[in-house]
Amino acid sequence: MAMPTFHLAPDLPPVSRLCFGTMTMGEQTGVASSLRLLDAAFDAGVNFFDSAEMYPVPQRRETHGRSEEILGRWLRARRPPRDHVVVATKVAGPSGQMTWIRGGPTSLDSHNITAAIDDSLKRLGVDYIDLYQIHWPDRYVPMFGEIEYDPSCQYTSVPMEQQLEALGRAVDTGKIRYIGLSNETPYGLMKFLQLSKDFKLRSKLLTVQNSYNLLCRSFDSGLAECCHHERISLLAYSPMAMGILSGKYHSGESCPPDTRMNLFKGRYSEGESRYKLQSPKVKAAVKEYTQIAVKYGISPATLAIAYVLRHPLVASAVFGATKLWQLYEVLQATRVHLPEEIIVEINDVHARYPNPCP
Repeated sequence: MAMPTFHLAPDLPPVSRLCFGTMTMGEQTGVASSLRLLDAAFDAGVNFFDSAEMYPVPQRRETHGRSEEILGRWLRARRPPRDHVVVATKVAGPSGQMTWIRGGPTSLDSHNITAAIDDSLKRLGVDYIDLYQIHWPDRYVPMFGEIEYDPSCQYTSVPMEQQLEALGRAVDTGKIRYIGLSNETPYGLMKFLQLSKDFKLRSKLLTVQNSYNLLCRSFDSGLAECCHHERISLLAYSPMAMGILSGKYHSGESCPPDTRMNLFKGRYSEGESRYKLQSPKVKAAVKEYTQIAVKYGISPATLAIAYVLRHPLVASAVFGATKLWQLYEVLQATRVHLPEEIIVEINDVHARYPNPCP
């Protein structure tokens, strides 16, 4: 069965409904294993690959940029026709922690965006980036487990106009083809869309990459309406809630020591603040979703991915895999149809445990 695809833009190749996220490559996954995984995914029809300048995670000076480098190494070795693959990456937003990335980065101003694009092009070894995304906003927004907006947290941020001007120059010079947002809010998306018309970039703004999974359906509360009416596609990251929805952390058996939450315990604050393994609501929800998967004869991981793929606004689910068997389990989700009775049971669980990992 061929990999299903989605048309993001007329002059891009149809993208696979599964997008291989390279976030673990260069840290949790070594070079040789990463290259094998990329080969196997491409052989199965995956032609959409997502990275970021700050990857891999947990981020540290010694490994900065390694995920892009590994993806670039694979592109050179495998040599797929460039117009058959879609390469996406991201510029890091302001952070006081990653001092090795342009001093923080301190902001998402024109200088930082331009420098980040040039550095990513070098690491990837490509002439252009198909989809270039702002990893998170240069303004205060609740993120990574936060859900309530606090006006007192707002700080002086770089105007969106300056960011669009820098991105527009990169489009004009052929360094990037399309623009995406990530970890955005309804306000942020609509403001970018409004301003993009002034820079003649409206047709270039294609996607928003936000978390979406059985434990986090907050996209549906506000962003979904914006995306529907403005024809912006969702790239759903963390479709398995950092592996929690596989059931491996709550199976009652000893969890493998090489899982991300065990390997990097205490070192990955963004993940741990959102995906609270010891939360009673998380445990209860995962248990019930796992039971639904078992009842209908599919794996919990396949159920989780298949649920995301059925969303009408999802162009592609951005998944990760560190082992071949995990990749094959994810691929299986494109061959699964979830009947209405499964959706009814899923929605019942969601009604009782809504968004425990926002």
